[in-house]
Order: sequence, then C-alpha cells, then structure tokens
Amino acid sequence: MSKVDNLLTPARVMCRVDAASKKRVFELAARQIAASDANLIDTEVYAQLLAREKLGSTALGTGVAVPHCRVEGCEKPIGCLVTLSEAIVFDAPDDQPVDLLFVLLVPAEAAQEHLDILAELATRFSDQAYCAQLRAARSEQELLASAMTAKAA
Repeated sequence: MSKVDNLLTPARVMCRVDAASKKRVFELAARQIAASDANLIDTEVYAQLLAREKLGSTALGTGVAVPHCRVEGCEKPIGCLVTLSEAIVFDAPDDQPVDLLFVLLVPAEAAQEHLDILAELATRFSDQAYCAQLRAARSEQELLASAMTAKAA
C-alpha cells in the first residue's frame, strides 16, 4: 500500500458532492475531516486550507486539485478524496474547472513527508485513466475502492 492509500478512510471520501465554489468544498471537506478526527476542529482546518489557497491555486490542471495545508493538532497526514457533481472554477493553470480533489492535511512539522505525499499525488493524478476511474464512481464505497485499486503509472 502506498503512502496515499494509508491517508484515506471510508469516513474521508465524498462522492459527487454539490458545491458551487472552492470555499464550499473546503468547508465540506473540513467538516468531514474533523468529524473523523477528534484532534481537529473544522473551522481551523477550513481557515488553513483557505490561507494556503491564497498563496496560489492548488489546482494541478485537467480538472484535478490537491488543496493541502499544515494543521496544528494533526498528528499524522490525513487525506479526503472528493469528486464533485459539477466542476467548479479553481484558478487552474490550464483554466479548466475542477471536479476531482484530494484534500491533504499534514502535521505542522512534517515538511519532507508533506512534499513526498504531494509528489505521489501529482504522479497519480497525472494518469488520466486513474482519474477517469475515480470520476466514474457513483458512491463513496466505489470511490474508495477505485482509489485503492487503481494504480497510477
């Protein structure tokens, strides 16, 4: 199992979410993450995701974004995989709207691990077949299974 596979749980997968903006996606993801980890507060996670996004878009292009931040109280890296029912504007480098996101939280001191995970995510999401499999999922269970079984090149 890869580092990324270890970041996901059934409680942190959201399939075909209705969200009209990146702020709304951040709010929903922060709520979902905090509900699965008693050490995290949704408003703090949301604030950190927004603060990081203000530094520059976390969109990778081709409809994918990897919002990420460091959060006090986060004891280990945590991921939340999200697909959207409708793509949203995300200030992507290719100007394409985003419908597939992997929200990543890491402990404040996890600098190298943060970079390693981001590199693995970038590799996975550069594989269009992998992304297509995730986008085809119709439920959280199917999305998680696709994320765990589909291997990016």
